[in-house]
Amino acid sequence: MTKNHHPGRRFAATACCLASVALLGGCGVLDRGFLSPAGPVAQIIHDEFFFVCLVMLFVIVPVLLLVPLVAWHYRLSNTKSAYRPQWGFSWSLEGLIWIPPTAIVITLAVFLWRDTHRLDPYKSLPGEAITVQAIAADWKWIFVYPEQGVATVNQLVIPAGRPVHLDLTSATVMQSMLMPRLAGQIAVMAGMRTQLNFQADAPGRFFGENTQFSGFGFQNEKFAVDAMDAAGFDRWLAEVRAQPNRLDATEYEKLTRRSTLPHPLAYAAVQPGLFEQVVSLQQPSGHALELAKLPPRPMPMAVDRGMPHDHGKTQ
Repeated sequence: MTKNHHPGRRFAATACCLASVALLGGCGVLDRGFLSPAGPVAQIIHDEFFFVCLVMLFVIVPVLLLVPLVAWHYRLSNTKSAYRPQWGFSWSLEGLIWIPPTAIVITLAVFLWRDTHRLDPYKSLPGEAITVQAIAADWKWIFVYPEQGVATVNQLVIPAGRPVHLDLTSATVMQSMLMPRLAGQIAVMAGMRTQLNFQADAPGRFFGENTQFSGFGFQNEKFAVDAMDAAGFDRWLAEVRAQPNRLDATEYEKLTRRSTLPHPLAYAAVQPGLFEQVVSLQQPSGHALELAKLPPRPMPMAVDRGMPHDHGKTQ
């Protein structure tokens, strides 16, 4: 006869299997988040997070240990516990209540103040930085390389080991750029210029997206950050410059329409002063752009939801 397995053992085995699957499934998430930093800015965020967690353990651990211990010691059936109905004050208990929390608050304040200045997005990193101008549109990211005279859409290519100075603005509503493994999050708004300085320590492909809800297709407003060595970056520039595409006023108007792209785009030439005109709320053609008076742009009948995080080669 077949033996029946104990229900408790089956439950334990099932729980272990599910826990293993959950832990393995989370590996990809951890590899793409700030817990796996790939640059000096993300490293500061990573270290600050774990430092705060470590300090907070001095609050959480005593509470988790003492609450059940006190409840057990003063249970109704314990006739040996002291009964002090007239007790009202204790200097040692007051010190235990106030001194550790005060020390924790002061410690966190000092370190957070220091790291807030270290994480100032306008603060330049040591070394010769490459400048990139980012324009947030519906629902895509336009990256202009003013020094190289090229541009890309939904793909940010940078040299590894070299600081990147990113100027950002929005051609539409407020948006929020997030590159968790490189630089954290920063908000961008129309008519305003903000800055972000970061660096990728080694070659690799990283993940970026808009985290601010901006309409029907915002969930696909993602881009790849490809960090290359110096030789690879030069080869990429040569490939882009060999293409016939040009980012002029007509092409820019097409890009700012509400749509998503199935793959990144690249342009061998860019209309001069494009980013500055967008910041000044002007169309690249030179006409003033008043956002409040613009008619609503038509919503597309269908939006491509299949844009992968891991884009292919630049077209």
